[in-house]
Amino acid sequence: MHHLINVRLPDPLIASPKNNFWSIQINDDQKIESIIPMSRNTGISGKDWKGDFLSPRGVDLQINGGLGLSFTKINFKDINRLFELLDRLWKDGVEAISPTFVTCHLDQLRLGLSVLREARKHHVENRCELLGAHLEGPFLSREFIGAHDINYLISPSLYELEERIKGFEDEIALVTLAPELPGSHKLIKRLRNLGIVVALGHSACDGKIAELAFQNGVKMLTHAFNAMHGIHHRLPGPITKALLNKNIFLGLIADGVHIHPDVAVLMQKLASRQLVLVSDAISPYGLEDGRYVWDNRLVISKNGSCTLEDGTLAGSNLPLLEGAQKLAYWSGERGAAIWSATIAPREVLETVNNPIHEYFLGRPLSKLLRWETNKVNNQLFWQTAA
Repeated sequence: MHHLINVRLPDPLIASPKNNFWSIQINDDQKIESIIPMSRNTGISGKDWKGDFLSPRGVDLQINGGLGLSFTKINFKDINRLFELLDRLWKDGVEAISPTFVTCHLDQLRLGLSVLREARKHHVENRCELLGAHLEGPFLSREFIGAHDINYLISPSLYELEERIKGFEDEIALVTLAPELPGSHKLIKRLRNLGIVVALGHSACDGKIAELAFQNGVKMLTHAFNAMHGIHHRLPGPITKALLNKNIFLGLIADGVHIHPDVAVLMQKLASRQLVLVSDAISPYGLEDGRYVWDNRLVISKNGSCTLEDGTLAGSNLPLLEGAQKLAYWSGERGAAIWSATIAPREVLETVNNPIHEYFLGRPLSKLLRWETNKVNNQLFWQTAA
């Protein structure tokens, strides 16, 4: 048994004391046995982390594919390629993902859900886990369609929902929809009764509709600012209403393109506990910059972001934890940035918020991450904690 001392844990409070250090007790099985504030353990000696952060691996609630593979187009022949992508994600510090299906044909969606269900049966240690899927569509606004295929948009109805999810209710974690569309509130109720998280996204709704959606069970904004009304001083929209409601999470793509760094920092200052970093990565993730086929269309991958040929943003090829590094560099708030990529996404999927200790106790250091700061360029970087 031994101790790690002067360890920091992710903290969403950007004004939290900078001397908030912890002592970590490691048992003979190399698992964390206890976490105690250093102020109560002034006499304990151990390996000094000198203020480095300890965190779980990342969880990505919005990732559309990678290594040339698109979840929206996946079939059973792609399972080995899927495992390669999951192995790559583990190496990139990601413990679990909610594979995201953008708007697509009904048959393709159900095929994809079948493939993922089969793939989950073959999960192995030290490989990124497949959580329930994220259905980003098809109940979206035509006004804010973004890079989705308009040919597959559907008006909300319980019939259309059941056509897509019947038999896969336990395979879905999250659904993004536009709450202003007639019939959407019946879908929200149905999804919440199934234990599926509902997010507002690709929506033209105003503040009143957003607030009603939050009251009815919507829990998150999908990639805040993108594909929705922004903040206006006379017309409060979904972002303003979410910021005023501390129970609503805000997904954010921290690539510096989808959201300007200054806006990302502002969001962190206003709602650090609510901020959830997502990659929104698509098929070119893990590949070099270039031109790739995605969703039967050509996308151009360059400098971390992907666009259609007409310039429409179509996602990113940015690793999730690189987004946390960027946000930490922009704001100087390392603990809050780490929180947004590792703890906050877990809270989205949970019914209650766990104490911070619960994310560490009983876990081996080999499954966790250590975050240090480069003294030369002040950049945050991570490695396996063991």
